Amino acid sequence: MSAILEVRGLGKTFGGFTALNDIGLAVAPGERLGLIGPNGSGKSTFVNCIAGDFLNHSGVVLFKDQPLTGMKPHERARLGLTRTFQLPRPFRSLTVLENVAVPLRFSVPPLAMADAEARACACLQLVGLHDKARSYAHSLTQVDLRKLELARALVREPALLIADEVMAGLSHSEVDQILDLLFAQNVRGTAIIMIEHVMRAVTAFSQRLAVFVAGRKIAEGDPRTVLATPEVEAAYLGI
Repeated sequence: MSAILEVRGLGKTFGGFTALNDIGLAVAPGERLGLIGPNGSGKSTFVNCIAGDFLNHSGVVLFKDQPLTGMKPHERARLGLTRTFQLPRPFRSLTVLENVAVPLRFSVPPLAMADAEARACACLQLVGLHDKARSYAHSLTQVDLRKLELARALVREPALLIADEVMAGLSHSEVDQILDLLFAQNVRGTAIIMIEHVMRAVTAFSQRLAVFVAGRKIAEGDPRTVLATPEVEAAYLGI
């Protein structure tokens, strides 16, 4: 298996609007891929098609060489493909620990409460929230909500994580905290697609960079080379 994720000819329309046009992209096991583009470029639509929230109208998505056509989001997650959301929406009436344990309680087969909480505790240790395990989600700061969102995606020990703007609205030091978490998870073997507007973060993290503009992939390759191409400078950086 040369690619853990392979996307071929992906297309998505909304009425007469083409959101994605013939997108092809592959991610190798353990790779760090950055995905950038201006607002409205199709990044979120792409993620939703990969994760199963949207139905693509053309093309195919393969994960671990298996077509994902017809699979629901939770079924894709059980295969090892997980994602975060731009706006963290935890169960605010549950504790941090309970939030992270939820995916395990609904796994196949479901883990017993004690086993789920033990794994959730280990995951909270990884993201630095172990001291807030018994706090309620509604009491968390913005950076801790981002960490909780990551923990909920990582507790299933995915082969591929799609991190969708997990640094939005964070300070410089908070961005560095999230970067450290993602690097640590990548070292553990998880391939990561980072969708991000914080350019210093995405360039520091990514081994390879892909750029979307108006539903098309306009560039892909070494981050410094990609960012220096005239089309990317004009469309994304406004140069």
